[in-house]
Amino acid sequence: MMLPVRPELAGLHPYGAPQLDVPVRLNTNENPYPPPQAVVEEIAEAARAAAAGLNRYPDRDFAALRADLAGYLATESGVHLDPAGIWAANASNEVMLHVLQAFGGPGRTVLSFAPTYSMYPEYARDTFTTWVAGRRGEDFSVDPDHAAQLIDEVRPSVVLLASPNNPTGTALPLTTTRAVLDAAAQVPGGCVVVVDEAYAEFRRPGTPSATALLAGHRHLAVVRTMSKAFALAGARVGYLAAAPELVDTLRLVRLPYHLSSVTQAVARAALAHTAELMAQVGALRDERDRWVGALRARGLQVPDSDANFVLVGVFDDAHMVWQGLLDRGVLVRDAGPAGWLRVSVGTAQEMAAFGAALDEVVEQ
Repeated sequence: MMLPVRPELAGLHPYGAPQLDVPVRLNTNENPYPPPQAVVEEIAEAARAAAAGLNRYPDRDFAALRADLAGYLATESGVHLDPAGIWAANASNEVMLHVLQAFGGPGRTVLSFAPTYSMYPEYARDTFTTWVAGRRGEDFSVDPDHAAQLIDEVRPSVVLLASPNNPTGTALPLTTTRAVLDAAAQVPGGCVVVVDEAYAEFRRPGTPSATALLAGHRHLAVVRTMSKAFALAGARVGYLAAAPELVDTLRLVRLPYHLSSVTQAVARAALAHTAELMAQVGALRDERDRWVGALRARGLQVPDSDANFVLVGVFDDAHMVWQGLLDRGVLVRDAGPAGWLRVSVGTAQEMAAFGAALDEVVEQ
């Protein structure tokens, strides 16, 4: 008997990067360094304490976690926010879904600029929101005039901007973000601008965060995650900073008690050890920049990256290079623009293995 699958889902495959058991995995932008043992023990103790009360529902509005996240942003970005302007969920994926559930929907449009994160069209599809993608320039930048013109034409209810962008690693200057915000402010009925800063902690010195614009733009939301810099991909904690009234709207669409007591406890324990968990961020930045230079010296193109990954190209047959690397025990991501591969920054040993494998493949 056939299932009554929604027509737009028929024949599709679930999202997901390959999870293969190979020596070097550089395909999912994970932090290659696990949390320090002392932090692991404190996280485990926090989870144990939370387990004693699992017969009760968690704090539905996770007030303590929101206060801790606001405190972190004050330190990390120098932006002092009311905890009422913080929202969290099971990874930034769920945060973004909440945004589309609240501000998208049938008859509404979400606008972004490709190439960008491959989940964005799926958020739109899952919320019955029309997806429209403008184009980035050859250097993967977003042209402010092109963006403003598209916003005027499309009149979206949501604009999604990734900075640093995935898969290109390129960050947006605040001038571009301001131009988008100004154009969005003219959309009849309103338009929310979301800047996805999942990789913000890896940005180079001098690269700004859109959190600096929150005070003057109440239709702006900045999304972050604890998966990358905090080495907590397995904990699934993401969050958003915005005006309290925008956050209050997200509360309408969240599932009841969506953030478990254990998740809240783990996130708060990690935030109490920000210094230890962020200690490797600088090392990963240095390793990234070293490999940008090393790959360019090999004659390859690599855009400047403000993330914990680099985009490498242009290959005549990127999939053949991807397969050649995999055959040598190195897994990277073949999901970017045609001719390009995305490589997460791993440990020095992992990157050396990647370089050696890449040289062999290119030689062949």
